[in-house]
Amino acid sequence: MERKFDLEDRLIDFAILCINLFKKLEYNYALDHLSKQLIRSSTGAALNYGEVQGAESAKDFIHKMGIVLKELKESRVNLKIQNGANLLRDIDNAEKSLKECEELIAIFSKSILTAKSKK
Repeated sequence: MERKFDLEDRLIDFAILCINLFKKLEYNYALDHLSKQLIRSSTGAALNYGEVQGAESAKDFIHKMGIVLKELKESRVNLKIQNGANLLRDIDNAEKSLKECEELIAIFSKSILTAKSKK
């Protein structure tokens, strides 16, 4: 049986991918600052998606989806800064993280537009 595509799993996997970018890296101020913020925003997207699933109205759903989108956009900018500053050693996973973040942003942006058009 083929498994249905699950956004929650995808958001969790994205957060894990971001967390794993920082294992075994030497300390430096910029990396410390940005890595903590990326971990907060990437996990925040996944955690806030749990709130989406409990939305009490269409308005509440759209608002909570917007929070997930905001966290994803913050993660995207953070990844771009770290990639641009060559702070990450695992280039493959850094690029994979950015690509996944872009895809999730597109999915959530479209979902919000669809939900707004149905209001």
